[in-house]
Formats: sequence, C-alpha cells, structure tokens
Amino acid sequence: MFRRTLLAAGLATPFARPGFAQTADARPILRVGVAEVPPTLEPARELSNVGTRVTYSIFDTLIRRDFLGSPDGGGSGLTPHLATSWTRNSPSELVLTLREGVRFHNGDVLTADDVVYTFTSNRMFSAEPLMREAASYFVTLASVEALDERTVRFRTRVPDVLLEQRLASWCAWIVNKRAYEALGFDGFSRAPIGTGPFKLRTLQADQQIVLDAHDDYFMGKPNARGVVFRQIPELAARVAALQAGDVDLITNVPPDQVAPLRQAPEIAVKSVVLANVHVLTFDERGPVIGDKRIRQALGLAIDRKLLVETLWDGAAVVPQGHNYPEYGQMFLEGRSLRYDPAAARRLLAEAGYKGEEIVYRTMPNYYTNALRAAQVAIEMWREVGINARLQVVENFTQMRAAGQQVGNNSNSTRLPDPLGSIWISWGPGSWFQTSGAFATTGAFNTAGRALQAETDPAARKALFTQLLDAWEDAAPGTVLYQPAEFYAMRKGVNWTPYTFYFMDLRPDNLSFS
Repeated sequence: MFRRTLLAAGLATPFARPGFAQTADARPILRVGVAEVPPTLEPARELSNVGTRVTYSIFDTLIRRDFLGSPDGGGSGLTPHLATSWTRNSPSELVLTLREGVRFHNGDVLTADDVVYTFTSNRMFSAEPLMREAASYFVTLASVEALDERTVRFRTRVPDVLLEQRLASWCAWIVNKRAYEALGFDGFSRAPIGTGPFKLRTLQADQQIVLDAHDDYFMGKPNARGVVFRQIPELAARVAALQAGDVDLITNVPPDQVAPLRQAPEIAVKSVVLANVHVLTFDERGPVIGDKRIRQALGLAIDRKLLVETLWDGAAVVPQGHNYPEYGQMFLEGRSLRYDPAAARRLLAEAGYKGEEIVYRTMPNYYTNALRAAQVAIEMWREVGINARLQVVENFTQMRAAGQQVGNNSNSTRLPDPLGSIWISWGPGSWFQTSGAFATTGAFNTAGRALQAETDPAARKALFTQLLDAWEDAAPGTVLYQPAEFYAMRKGVNWTPYTFYFMDLRPDNLSFS
C-alpha cells in the first residue's frame, strides 16, 4: 500500500528509471530508508542522529564545518556559509557579515534580525526542557546585536575560544523570525522554515518526511528535486527495499550485511568512523549501582576490543577514553579504557555486592549493534559475578523510566574540543545531571566551568585532564567504542558520508550519474 501511494504521488520512481522524463523537472527524487524519522523538525530540539540527518538539509549555519575540505574528513576546519566573513575584535567579541540575498523557504530575505532572534529569543532560552541541550551550547553568550541589516555582533560573558565552532554546530541553525513568531514553538516544529537546500512538504510521524528542492538556494539548485526519508525500522526490510529499487540509499547497515550488499552489481557501500561514541549509562539513583565501585566494575569488565572484532568486523575504534584526536592540541595522549576483570571482581567484593540483579535497558534498532553489544556485555559481566538482566524497550522515554540502572546512549563530538563532547553530553545542561542520574558532579562541574572561560592552551589541557579524571572516577557511564557507520546506495548516487550524522545533500555533495 505504501509503495502504491507513493507511486500515485510521483515520489517512488527510482532515479535510474525513465519516468522522470515525463515531468517538467527531470531531476530525480532521492529516497532514503532510515531506521527512524524524527517526530518534529525544530533544529535545536531534534539534536539526535535521526533528527540532524534531516534538519541538516532544511537549515544553514552562519559558519560551516568543512568536512569535504578537511584532510582527515573530521570537519574541524571552518568555511563561510550564511556569513561571508567574521572578525575577532577580542576574545569575547565576534562580528560577522551576512551573505547578501539569501532567501528563506517562505521567500523572506535573511537579515540580522533573524540571526538575533535565533540566539536570543525565548525559543532557545525558555524553560522548555527539550531545548536544554541547545542552550548549553551558548551558555557563555552575553548578547547578540544587529549592527545593521547584514552585520551581527556576538559577545560572550567570558573569553570563549570556541565561539566560531559553536556557530557552526548542530544547534546553531538559523530560523526565520517571522515564521517562528507566527507559528510558535510547536507549530514551527511541525512546519519549519529555514534557508537550506530543501524545504518541508510533509511530515508524517513514524512514517516519512518528504522534502522539496529549494531552488533559490544560495549554493545553487539542488541536484535532486526532492528527498523522501522513509522509516523502515527493520534492517532486513531496509535491505530488501534497496535491492528492490524502492529506495536509493539506506542507513544503519551493520558490518555483517556489508559483504553481501557489495556483491550486488547495482549497489555501492560507503562507510566512515563517526566522531561519536556508544556509551553505557549508569544511573546513580538506582539500587546497587548507587555505589560507584560497582559502576567502575561494570566498565572494567568489558572487553571493548573483542566487541569491535566480533560485532564490527574491526571497523569500529576503541578510543583513549572520552578523548579524541579531533581535539587537536587538547587531545590527551596515553590514556586508555581498561579491561581488567580481576580489578572488577575486587571492586565488587569491596562494595559488598551479593549478586543483586542489575537491569540493562536497550533499544534494538536506534543504535547499530546496540542489542548485540548488550547481549555480549551481559555475558562479560556474568564472568566477573555480575547478575544483569536485559530489558528491550522501544524509546528513550521507556529507557529512562523509573527503575533504570544501565542504559545505552551515544555522545557525539559536536565541536572539536572537550566542551563539545563530554561537557555537552554530561554537563549541567544534560539529561544526566538535570534528572539526577549523574549526581557526583562536584569535581567534574568545577573543571568544566573553568574550562569554558580559559584561553591558555596549556591551562585548558590541564583542566580537561581534571574533567576526564573526575568523570571516570564518578563513573556515571563508560565508553564502548567509536562506531563505524555504513551506508548502502544504488550506483549512480554520488554522495559522501561525513564523520557526523549530518546527511549533506547540498549540490557540492550530492549528484547523480
């Protein structure tokens, strides 16, 4: 029924078939099979892998992370985007000049007022709990002022060496002031207006999101006349849809499916190690694991290298803690994620653990290999005497309901700095702290707040060391690995994946042959 409905709407004809010659616009429609589509499209609300995959095509930032031009593909370099240039007047002041003639999807021309509204209105800094993470990106912000129609000045409360990176981050997408004021938070979430290469046609929760090309896009007309993100939760169904030609590209392909897909002559597979880590989360409010020694033991009992070899065919990476080479001079050499079953047993004995049940909740489809990793971790814990039970749930609401002890999550490197990863994921604005799940926060928060205001490179690195030491000691969670993301697509789709969950469909990264 779904396929017949799309065919009637002219949305399901594969780009390689001749049906497009019958339309006024011969550009193809890209159909993407995903495990999940976001429920709304407020860009600073849907800060998730499923949300940013879509919103990246609807909105633009003032400054753009240069993934294509970065030698390592990490996107740490910056390039002009909605702003053509920027000037640092001081460690606390940045002035940007806006690109002339950029149009929103509703025809409005981008002005400095839209930028000021994006960062200073109640939209981002309201009591709306869904926006807490977005606000935490700009906790240093003091003011944003329009100096004229195309010039904007940002000032921060403290010296902020990361302001340019923040303005290129995934919560800095510029919204249309007129549309937002007319629609309000909930209305704009369902009918967003941005400047990006594609604009929303329809949003059907738990089914699909349909986008049309924004042909007035400042980077040029998109090479697809539309995009359909179709929710296909089951992997086997996504693979079957690709093989049948019902979709052109699928996401979240596990490594064990890569070899058979590569054997198909009409299918290509691309992969990238993500600037992201899968983590286990330990709720300090829960019974038993309120004792940090038991939380530490849970981390020490996991053989991460074995997980990478068996679940990821060696394609994932075990990092040196919550600490990544993308940080550049802030990267801490010589750290590791210990696998030490003997130490785990000693800590369990010291804590007086007597085999009480520990519940591990996971979602089966949201994170690639999450369920299999959970099953293996349960067995590794059993080897050191931990009695853990797996509970499969459908969403984060169920995951975080009362009684959770262990859950799973992912932490992304949103900025190439600890303040853009561990601090955003676990700091005062995170769910873990606001919910009370991460309560032993004294040393961690002290180091993080000092790091926000520090400009000296050596002092910043020392503060990061303190921050990471505090997190590892409190053990509100533990890193598993940096996953590899595999995409399979029909040959003729020319598209490059990034180390982030962004799906960049701009003219310089999507074409067809």
